[in-house]
Parts: sequence; structure tokens; C-alpha cells
Amino acid sequence: MSDSKIILPAVIRERRTFTPLKDAIPLPDLIEIQRSSYDWFFAEGLKELFDEISPIRDFIGRDLELYFLDYKLDDPKFDEVTARAKNTTFESALRVKTQLINKRTGEIKEQQVYLGDFPIMTPRGTFVINGIERVVVSQLIRSAGVFFTSELMRGRRYYGAKIIPNRGAWLEFETDANNVIWVKIDRKRKVAVTSLIRSFGIADNESIKAKFSEVDNHPDNHYIEATLNKDVSKDEAEGLIEVYKRIRPGDLATVDNAKQLIHNMFFNFARYDFGRVGRYKLNQRFGFNIPNTKETRILRPEDLIMIVREIIRLNNTQDEPDDIDHLGNRRVRAVGELVQNKFRVGLARLERIVKDRMSTQDIATLTPNQLVNARPIIGAIKEFFMSSQLSQFMDQTNPLAELEHKRRLSAMGPGGLSRERAEHWFGWTLSILCSGE
Repeated sequence: MSDSKIILPAVIRERRTFTPLKDAIPLPDLIEIQRSSYDWFFAEGLKELFDEISPIRDFIGRDLELYFLDYKLDDPKFDEVTARAKNTTFESALRVKTQLINKRTGEIKEQQVYLGDFPIMTPRGTFVINGIERVVVSQLIRSAGVFFTSELMRGRRYYGAKIIPNRGAWLEFETDANNVIWVKIDRKRKVAVTSLIRSFGIADNESIKAKFSEVDNHPDNHYIEATLNKDVSKDEAEGLIEVYKRIRPGDLATVDNAKQLIHNMFFNFARYDFGRVGRYKLNQRFGFNIPNTKETRILRPEDLIMIVREIIRLNNTQDEPDDIDHLGNRRVRAVGELVQNKFRVGLARLERIVKDRMSTQDIATLTPNQLVNARPIIGAIKEFFMSSQLSQFMDQTNPLAELEHKRRLSAMGPGGLSRERAEHWFGWTLSILCSGE
């Protein structure tokens, strides 16, 4: 008799549920931050960058202007599976409509120019670079805005502040034991804060005192009076020169040079930008109702006055300063913003090349395609995706490890912590953010 076993077909049982709730709670999209951020970059981030750079003018500013208008992405050359099989990148070409205006003749030339291939995000929130799946880790950085600090001297706390823009020079304020308020511009030598206020257009002593009369009313400590006594400048011109000497020691200081430097450093959006987050935090802190636009994301004189007023108020009340390491004073910079910042670097290099070509070639026959060289942008994007600390090989140990990698935060990378400074701060922050890891 044979020993073979008879395998009966499996019995399919009907599963019954007796709960009154029919539908389960819908699961959230756990990688939404990756997808929505990269979608934002192509929908709005690129437009912001082209608006920032347009128009590019020749060095004299009289002959040529190059405008970047609409842009589009071509269809990818390969799909994701083919890119993996061919060890190539899943990407598509970026093309921009440009307009070159000859101001001498009024002639307008329009062309579509190629600005490089951009990696496309897969539906899983990853990128295929040279056939290998990579993840761009979101970055935890110090938020732009203003933070108030304190230092203990002679048994009393003296207050200061740090103005941290998204792009541009830092301002660091401090109050010394003689009640004088100083400011350092981009970590250069300090200057009396009233000199900086004068350079912003509030020139005479009486106007400065009037701005702070409501808060500088302590019976024993008069901060603006003490600062004015230390201030060697007496009007706007002297204030401009005094600030210029601190920023550019050794250079010839003239009123025109100083005015141009201050304007470029604080009032020019191309060089100084609080970012949306920075302007939002300033509005929240001081009760401003200022629209969050490109024109208002610079350092306005009203911002400077309110910050100095708050320093004086804190010196009088001895309230608690801000905790600069509190997670409420940090924010997450996701993949779209990271790529935008790198693209901005490539655009700055492209701008220099375009200006050089405008000056050296025959303007009568020049076309946008002859002016625009995509190599700086291609190089910047390739450098980010292939060698940045935040672009990493995806952890493929298991599906949970893959998901955790896409949701991970890093304090490292450009604008973040260095490895030397990270040891003290990094461990406890990660334990707060991801205690289960």
C-alpha cells in the first residue's frame, strides 16, 4: 500500500465582523513630506529662483537683458525599472523659455534653453541615481528669525540678540556692564548699535531717543543714553562710515561706498533673505501684520528698532531668554528646499558666465542658447545627489527600515552642525524626536 498522503483542498471560511464600525481608520501617508516637498520645488521653488535671477544684465546694464520665463520638464528617457537595469539615473530634462532683449535696437529673441537633467522622485519617495536607490534625508536646522540671549556679569543678566537670516549676514547684539548695546555684523568687530540705526536712516539723537522712550525708562539704567555717549558718529553719514570701517577694515571708507554696502547687505533680496519662516516668526514675535513677500523678507528699519526695544525691555524685566536649542526654534528643511538651495548655487555660477559672454561676444548676433551654459547647474545638482551628506543609499534591510530612513532627520549637512559640534547636541535631540528607534 502506498505511503502517499492525500492533500485535501483548503476550506475557505467566511470572516464575519460584529463591530458596528465598518471602515478602519485610514492610514496617513507616512512619506508625504518627501513627495509634497519635491512637488513644491517643481511647482513653486524653481519659479522663485528664476524670479530672483531675472533679468540678467550685462556689466554696464545698458545693452542686454536676459529673462527666464516659463519652464517645463520633458518626459523621462527611461522609466524607473529601466533606469535601474541600465545603471543610469531616473531623470528628465528641464527646459526654460528665455527672452533676450537688445536695449539698443529693441530686438527681442525668444528661445527654449536646456538647463540639465533633474532626478525624478519615485512613488515611494526615493531617487534612482546611477541605478541605485537613494533617499534625501530631511535636515533639522536652526530656524531663521531673532533669538534673545543673556550673559551673567557682576551678578546680573545682560541681554542680547541674534538675527539669523535664511541668507545673508548675521547680526549679534550684546549689552555690556556699562549698559551700552553693541552689535557685531557678520562676526566682525563690534560697533555701537546707534551707529547701525543711523546707517538705516534714523540719524539724529532726538529721533533715536524718541524710538525707545517707552521702554528705556528704568530709573537707574538708561541704555540708549549710554550707547549714544559711546557712539562716535553723530549723523547718518558718520554712522555709515563707522559701520563700514567695522565690516571692511583697511578699505577707503566713503559715504557712497558705505551706503551701497549697507543697502546690498540688508536691503537687497538677492543677498539678504529672512525666508518665509523668518518673516513669519518676526511677525509673531512683535505682532507685525506684514505680508510675507519678497519685498518684506529683508531687514527693515522697523525690525531693527523692535529688536533693540526688546533687548532693553529684557534688561529691565530680567525675563528668561530664548532657548536657542529648543525644538520650537528649529525647523525641518525637506528635500525640495535642499535641492532649491543647491540649484541657487548653480544659477549664481550661470549668471556670472552669462554676464561674461554678454560683454565679450557680438550683441547683434547673440542668442539665449549661446549665452546659457547648463554645466554649472548640472554640476550642482549632480554634486548634491551623489555626494551630499543628506543624499544616502536607502536602507533596504526591511520595509520598516526603509520607511524609517525616509522619515529620518539629520542635523548635519550644509547650514547644520559639523561633526565636531554635533557630539553634545545630537544624541539627546534624536532621542526626543525618535524615542522608539
